[in-house]
Amino acid sequence: MRALRNAVVTHKKPNPQKLKQRKAEMKSTKSKKKDQNAPKRPATTFFVFMEEFRKTYKEQFPDAKAGPVVGKVGGEKWKSMSDAEKAPYAEKALKRKAEYEIALEAYKNNLNCPQNHRMPTESQKSTSEVNDDTEQEASSSS
Repeated sequence: MRALRNAVVTHKKPNPQKLKQRKAEMKSTKSKKKDQNAPKRPATTFFVFMEEFRKTYKEQFPDAKAGPVVGKVGGEKWKSMSDAEKAPYAEKALKRKAEYEIALEAYKNNLNCPQNHRMPTESQKSTSEVNDDTEQEASSSS
């Protein structure tokens, strides 16, 4: 005969303070909103390939609808390609990544730089500064 299990399951109500803590932790772990002024990340090797593939596919099949069909055919072609055939796309992707890293570094430097040390653009100059510039140009050209 089987022995009866003596384990007793109790149903405890969750502690409201612990629930609040958990919710606060979950909110803090959510990703931060992306800065709209940050440079856009570069395309991967596959997406560089897909940019060109879409153009050629559209030329070959002008009546075909873009979207999942093109993606599926492009993915199959990508899988069948050798590393030597993928090399030009990898070079383009590396070039884009290098450009992105330069742009990102410049962007981060602008964020770390205090406001008063940045070079003012024409729109950031006060109206008196703009007027002074135009007066100086007018007097120097006379």
